[in-house]
Formats: sequence, C-alpha cells, structure tokens
Amino acid sequence: MTEPESAGDGYDVVISGASLAGSTAAILLARRGVRVALLERRSDPEAYKVLCTHSMTANAAPVLDELGLLPALEKAGAVRNEARWYTRWGWIHPQAAPAGPALPYGYNVRRSTLDPLIRARAGETPGVDLLLGHQVTGLVTEAGRTVGVRARTPQGEREIRARLVVGADGKDSAVAKLAGVPTRSYDNARFGYIAYFRGLELDGGLGRAWFLEPDMAYAFPNDDGVTVVAVLPDKKRLPAFREDLEGSFRTFVRGLPEAPDLDSAERIGKIIGTVDYPLLTREPTAPGLALIGDAALTGDPLWGVGCGWALESGSWLAGAVAAAAAGRGDLDRSLAAYARTHRRKLRGHQMLAVDYAKARPFNPVERMMFAAAARDEAMARHMHHFGSRLMGPARFMNPAALARAAVVNARYRGTPAPAAAGAAATGGRR
Repeated sequence: MTEPESAGDGYDVVISGASLAGSTAAILLARRGVRVALLERRSDPEAYKVLCTHSMTANAAPVLDELGLLPALEKAGAVRNEARWYTRWGWIHPQAAPAGPALPYGYNVRRSTLDPLIRARAGETPGVDLLLGHQVTGLVTEAGRTVGVRARTPQGEREIRARLVVGADGKDSAVAKLAGVPTRSYDNARFGYIAYFRGLELDGGLGRAWFLEPDMAYAFPNDDGVTVVAVLPDKKRLPAFREDLEGSFRTFVRGLPEAPDLDSAERIGKIIGTVDYPLLTREPTAPGLALIGDAALTGDPLWGVGCGWALESGSWLAGAVAAAAAGRGDLDRSLAAYARTHRRKLRGHQMLAVDYAKARPFNPVERMMFAAAARDEAMARHMHHFGSRLMGPARFMNPAALARAAVVNARYRGTPAPAAAGAAATGGRR
C-alpha cells in the first residue's frame, strides 16, 4: 500500500471505493499497464460491507478465476453455492444431467472474509496504489469533463488527477451525485432482515430459497460454519414485524416449508436489515467518468446478484477502457463500449427485478416456468442457469423453453399442488 503522502500525480485512473467492483477494476486495469489510484474512505484494511447476501452467483466465477482468487477463496472456506428453491408447485432442485457436465457454481462467503481478501490482492498488484482513509469530497472538471477528484485524507485535503474517474462507491455513490448523474429509483415493496447462525443444519448442506408470493426467504451456508438466514416479507407486514423483531423473525422462519431449526443453532450477532431498499439505475458513463457495481445499478437483494455484477462490471470496464486509459486510444469511444455492454448484460435482468419488487404474485409466464422447473429436470437446469445469471431473460424465455414448460405442465393439469406448509407464517399464497 502506498502511504498518502508518498503518492504523487501521474495516475491514469482514480477509483473511489476499494470493495468488490473497485478492487476488481483496479487489479485488471493495472495488469494491462494502467496506473491506478484506488481510494477507500475507510482506514481499516479489514473493513467490509455488513448488509449483504454474502453470495456470488456463478456468473462471477470467471472473474474470480481471472483475478486468481479461487484458491484463496477455497482455502478460506467459501462454500460452492448449490441451491434449492421452494415454490407452490414444490421444490426446484437443479442437478447435472446423468451424462452432462457439472452445474456451474459460484460461492457463498461472508464479506468479512471476501472484502479484505480482494482489497489486499489489489494493494499487492503492481501499478495500484491503495489509498486508505481517502474520502472523495469533490470532482475536478475541465470543459464539462471529469479530470480528477478532491479527497479528504488523514493528512488533509488533496487533489488527484487522472484521465478517468471511476465511481465504485456503492448505491449512495458520492461520485455519481457529485457528477450529477441522473438516478432512476424504483420502489421495493419488500423489507428485509438477516441473521447469522452457527451450527444450523440444512438438508444436504444445500442453500435454499423460498418463493412464497409475495414473501421471500433464504438460508445460505457460508464460510466458517456460519449460515446466513434472511426474510424478505411484503411491507404490509412491517408494523407488526417491528413490534417484536426477534419473535417475528423466528416465527416467520419456523413457518417455512421444511424450515431450518433455528432453535438448535446459535445466533451470532444482531438481526440486521433494511426497511427501504429501492432499486437504482444510473447511466454507467459520463465524460471522463464511469460507474461500476452498485454505483451503476443496485439490484434487489432478493436475487443475490449484487456481488456477481460488481465483479463483472469491474471486469467489463477494465477490458473496455484499459488501452485508452493508458493513453493508447479514444477514451470516450471506450467508455461508450463499456456502457453498451453494461446495458446489454444487465438491463433486462433489472427490468424483471423492478417488476417483481412490487411484491406481486408470479405472473403467468413466471408461473409456467417455475412450475415446470419444479416438475422437470431439464427445466430445473434451465432455471439454474438463469438464476446464476449465465443467461439473460430473452434466452430464459425463448420459444423452445416456453414450449417445453407448457408440455411439462400439461402433464400435471388437474394434479393438486403440494400442501401449503408455512401459509400461517406468510399470510398465505395466492
């Protein structure tokens, strides 16, 4: 790590935020010959994001591999994330085809493990100056273009100039606000609480999620024998839920179909959460500026995609702008290429998430696809690839997949749905 007073001018890129997206971009840019100042407002190198699903979907695995982090994650106890999903039609349990390849996987790992690991890797990368305790307070602009940042540091205010400024500073991005980047905010009609348990047994050691229409819950095994349990009910239930948070949380989980036994486990720390978590979408670029991770797009925590998209967006940016950021190309054209990739890869996913965040029951197409996935192994694998964000909505709902779902469901027409276990806890299903 470069001490603040020793870091001079001459950077190609300044990144605000040394978490997943920022550290990824810094590492991959520096490997391509770019000089990077990686700023982190917190002074503690072990700092981490507290409120998180602590899960990286399989789309993140290639980026983790490129970063060289897979051996370190495995050594740290990260859990390969196989999952089951409960629906009104029963469990969706994706499994590899008998003669086919293994299902792709990502990792469940607590941010207290992951964040220091990737930040340390960034700080060790030649070409990256990791500057802790540097909080961006302003942008330097010339002729309508961002050309640097002003930062508050333990040694006082300083200015750092670069060809490109990157905001990797989360959903409340100061960089985006200072640049005046428009933000589209979409209401989330669910609230969420999360707790950590040690010694919580999950059948087969597999994570699980419950789609209860409109309520939602999940339990994911993580490193060091800790399981993350989250509940995401409709906001209509919030006043009653708040009256007794501990009791409400446990009652909700007890009512889940095949519920994990919280009473047999030790809760670690407080129950934490948020009652208002809107979905945010921003333009990912402006002259001399790029946004990555939650600063560009904040998804619904219900889907557990934020970590994976943070890693991917950092990688997309590095691949698009590295040459230009080092002075070997047209930066505006490179930023436009990154913006196109970001929109093409994520816009469709976000549109579906925004619609489902209204806390509505499944629409007809979702009912068809989820029902078929609970009844058919091929459709379950198809659902797994979509849930892992390895395919977009258009491919997920392609004509062949819709046709197969229709055929599968036709075989079950008139068959009673599984007993609605947990209806008392969730207010029933529609």
